[in-house]
Amino acid sequence: MENLFRSARLVYRAVEDTPEDEAFIHAVQSDIVAMANSDSGLLKPLSKKESQAHKDYVANKTLLGVIICLKPTEWTTETPKPIGTIYLTASKPGDEHHRNSNISIDIVAPYQRTGYGSEAIEWALDWGFRIAGLHRIGIEAFSYNQGARELYERLGFVYEGSKRELLWHNGGWHDYLSFSMLEREWKARHEGKSALDNKSNKSNKSKE
Repeated sequence: MENLFRSARLVYRAVEDTPEDEAFIHAVQSDIVAMANSDSGLLKPLSKKESQAHKDYVANKTLLGVIICLKPTEWTTETPKPIGTIYLTASKPGDEHHRNSNISIDIVAPYQRTGYGSEAIEWALDWGFRIAGLHRIGIEAFSYNQGARELYERLGFVYEGSKRELLWHNGGWHDYLSFSMLEREWKARHEGKSALDNKSNKSNKSKE
């Protein structure tokens, strides 16, 4: 439990009411490519007031809302470097008994395609199922973002279906895709990985 808010290369911290976090969230929300892949709203320049509202939502109105940071190396005194945000939506009032949530994630451009997004999503799944007691966690993608679909299915999410041609993007119509993972599916995947790791460790010891 002492490493609850850490994974192999990342640490996860609260969103603070500081100028630094306000500037970081604004930078994340102003990344037009990232927004095109994660936000179905009309793409336009974002004001600081709008990004502040998003910061407040992530910090105060989600089941879990954190800033993803690079873990400092053991031989430096650097503070963890923020590279993105991830959050699990809260249930609507009165719906807590359904025990479901959705993941949203943004990684800033220099740190995309490095595996950090996968690592953060797996950490959020662990927190959601093991700590928060969720039953179902969903995640969504746009059909023009093929990389996201491949990533989510590789992580074990099940494709549920699409809302056809719901999105107008860059001069054409695109589908809105939904994926989910259930607690039992996460457990089976988690236990399978643990068994594989144990088998690998035994094999390595036998070669020593």
